[in-house]
Amino acid sequence: MRLSIIMPAYNEEKTITKILDKVLAVKLDLEKEIVIVDDGSKDNTVKVVKEYMKSKKGIKLIDKGVNGGKGTAVREGLKHATGAIILIQDADLEYDPNDYPKLLKPILEGRTKVVFGSRFLGSHKARYTFYYFGNVILSFFTRILYFRNITDMETCYKAFTSEVKSALNLHATRFDIEPEITAKIIKKGFRIVEVPISYYSRSFEEGKKITWRDGLMALWYLFKYRFVD
Repeated sequence: MRLSIIMPAYNEEKTITKILDKVLAVKLDLEKEIVIVDDGSKDNTVKVVKEYMKSKKGIKLIDKGVNGGKGTAVREGLKHATGAIILIQDADLEYDPNDYPKLLKPILEGRTKVVFGSRFLGSHKARYTFYYFGNVILSFFTRILYFRNITDMETCYKAFTSEVKSALNLHATRFDIEPEITAKIIKKGFRIVEVPISYYSRSFEEGKKITWRDGLMALWYLFKYRFVD
C-alpha cells in the first residue's frame, strides 16, 4: 500500500531538505510517495529540491511557476497523488513527521477514512496568543455549524483515503483549503477521528505566512460551505 505525502512549498529553501529528511526517516509498512508542489517560490526552493532528488527516490516535484496560494498547491498535489492514503505535510518544521504512525493507525485499522492531527489534544506552547484563540474560535464554529466535535479544524495534518479524495470537489486557493476540506468531508458523511500531535509554531521572521485576515476568511468559508458546495 502506498502513502502519498503532499507537500505544498513557497519560499522554503531553508527548511525543505530538513523536513524531507524527517519524512523519509519515518519507519512505516507503507511505500512513501512525496509530492512536492512548489507554489511559485522566489527563492531557491526548486533548485534545492532538484538537487536533493538526485540522491533520493520516491519524490515528485511539481513546479507551478506562479504563486497561487496553498489551496492551489494542495489541489495540484491531489491530482498527482497515487497512494491509497493521502497525508498533507507543510514544508516547514512546525509539524513532526514522527506523528505519522499515530495519524495512519485509525485508517489502517479500518476504524475511519479520515484522521486529523490535533494540536489541542497534544501539548504545545502557542507563540502568538491571537493565533491560539483564532484556532479555538474556528474549531468552535465548526462544531456549531457541522455538529461534529472537532478540536483543530485548521490543522495541516489531515490524512484520508483515496476514496475521500475522489469525493471532494475543492476550489480553495489560499488557506481556505482547511475549512473547505473539513466542511466537505463532513458533508459527504465521512467520520473524522482526531489524534494528538506535537507542534512547533514558527515566527514570522522564520517564515510564517498565515495572517489574521486568513482567519477571518476561514470563518467565512465555514459558513459558506455549510450551505453550498
